[in-house]
Amino acid sequence: MATKKTVAVIGTGVIGASWAAFYLSRGFAVAAADVADGAEGRLRAWIDEYWPTLEELGLAEGASKDHLTFTASISEASCGADFVQENGPERLDLKRSILAEIESTAPAETIIASSSSGLLMSDAQDGMQHPGRLVLGHPFNPPHLIPLVEVLGGRQTAPENVDAAIAFYTSIGKKPIRINKEVPGHVANRLQAALWREMFHLVQEGVTSVADVDTAIQYGPGLRWAIMGPFLNCEAGGGSGGITHFLEHLGPAIRDWCRDLGDYPETDDYIPTMADGVRAELAGRDWQDVLAARDRLLLEILAAKRTAPEIP
Repeated sequence: MATKKTVAVIGTGVIGASWAAFYLSRGFAVAAADVADGAEGRLRAWIDEYWPTLEELGLAEGASKDHLTFTASISEASCGADFVQENGPERLDLKRSILAEIESTAPAETIIASSSSGLLMSDAQDGMQHPGRLVLGHPFNPPHLIPLVEVLGGRQTAPENVDAAIAFYTSIGKKPIRINKEVPGHVANRLQAALWREMFHLVQEGVTSVADVDTAIQYGPGLRWAIMGPFLNCEAGGGSGGITHFLEHLGPAIRDWCRDLGDYPETDDYIPTMADGVRAELAGRDWQDVLAARDRLLLEILAAKRTAPEIP
């Protein structure tokens, strides 16, 4: 094994590029691979863009953008890798093809973590030489900033490799969660989907506007969720009685609210309404400036949370 451990980043679109920048910032050598035309130039430009933010977060000793290598060959990038972060398209046939190329050269003991946001690892494992080393390593966008990683094994994954992946992500500053059972969309996306379902319904029914839904979350529960998760907020909401009192007190009302929740739209007719609302909300603002402001606030929130370790 090389002195500097190497992470192979396979696929360098938005998610893969963010992962590559993060791994470089943690002191790894990154061997990146992508077959798309112009992929290397885009990857290096994105890393240059992300690097000042990563410097502000704090670089690991020896971290450098110069430790990036790029190739159009998946097998070449995977050769000798100590860890593989796969970021291919959300198509099962392509995923299996990419995994086969990784396995053609990656050491048999190397864990392969897939960033897949929806595919099941049990399906992706079919045909693998060493299916026991495939795990889900699903980040939240952008991975170089957001700590969450969802970790899960498929039917053929060795449990010790799930443990090892969680330990690895923890060691580099991520906040991994263990998913015990495969479900479409994993955990965090399903929680988001529950909110999406209702926000689309509320706008479609004329209850409120796109901008006001965003304001409701930004300046209401979103502020609390950034500090403590929803279960701990229920505990806080119950006063001295905690979550037990909270649910006993509000349970009947919550059940009524849930019965009245809308369904996710069955056709795409709702999309223009949502898009028009977003355009109206962004009128007069530069989207890149909005994203830059988001990243600055994320850094401040993350820094504040690090100074309050008593909050999980």
